[in-house]
Amino acid sequence: MTEQSVPEFQHRTVLLDEAVDALNIVGSRADGVYVDGTFGRGGHSRKILESLGPLGRLIAFDKDPQAIATANLIVDPRFEIVHDSFATLAEALQDRDIAKVDGVLLDLGISSPQVDDASRGFSFRADGPLDMRMDTTRGMSAAAWLAIADEQTIGKVVRDYGEERFAVQIAKAIVAGRAIQPISTTRQLAAIVANAVKTREKGKDPATRTFQAIRIYINKELEELQVVLDQAFEQMSLQGRLVVISFHSLEDRIVKQYMSSKAKLPQPDRRLPILAVDLPQPQLKLVSRIKPSDAEVIANPRSRSAIMRVGERLAGSPPSGFSSGDKS
Repeated sequence: MTEQSVPEFQHRTVLLDEAVDALNIVGSRADGVYVDGTFGRGGHSRKILESLGPLGRLIAFDKDPQAIATANLIVDPRFEIVHDSFATLAEALQDRDIAKVDGVLLDLGISSPQVDDASRGFSFRADGPLDMRMDTTRGMSAAAWLAIADEQTIGKVVRDYGEERFAVQIAKAIVAGRAIQPISTTRQLAAIVANAVKTREKGKDPATRTFQAIRIYINKELEELQVVLDQAFEQMSLQGRLVVISFHSLEDRIVKQYMSSKAKLPQPDRRLPILAVDLPQPQLKLVSRIKPSDAEVIANPRSRSAIMRVGERLAGSPPSGFSSGDKS
């Protein structure tokens, strides 16, 4: 593998060694097929390629054109980048005649280069256009959405995706503010939110939750996560590993509930005569839950909220007459 240059904005990959180790790329599995659903700046992908055998294969996904440009610098016949959401995983694998994969890694959220580049509009710390799209070649920007969304919808997004208790006040302030002038920059939005939120946790900017909420909504992050978890599980070979790194409670809740539902022992219908040999087995084994070490958090404070969950595909599947026991 060769690479031609270094990206302008640097990114420290969170749980780099731990995530790739969790994929369990050993022995014959080194010649398997793996998916990096979030290429970013390629830290995990490069580490996976170091572990792969000569017949191994890595398919990476990213929506960000800048990430795609970085990925295109990697010259390795085992590597391919797909400019699309990881929610298209099943379709992309089908197009490449790949029936099963041996591991899927998802590093959720946004990368440091996206946050640090003011032109992307993800951060309120520097003024820039209020864009927030991970894929700047398609879809509606945050500014365009805020210009047309009604007060109730804005409030619901800020409440549900930002877990913001002042969502109603923020929505009212946004609607009032845009009536005076279009909300087109990050500093404008941050100032409106700061005026609407009278109290906030020490050390946290009043706009933090609102920016998170709008970003998640604009990029359909939670919906796409739910889609890819199902697709990854269905495409996973026996003993294949699903590794997911999340950075906030909404993401982690979805991942935890999904893995737990697959790891539950299906419950038999008590009205049916079931032999012990016919009792079903869980479909997933919960391998580990890992957080960054103290040393990593000191070196990279943005890693402090990360949680990595690892599941391994089992042969079990509930036959007719059984249910997962999941009432949620």
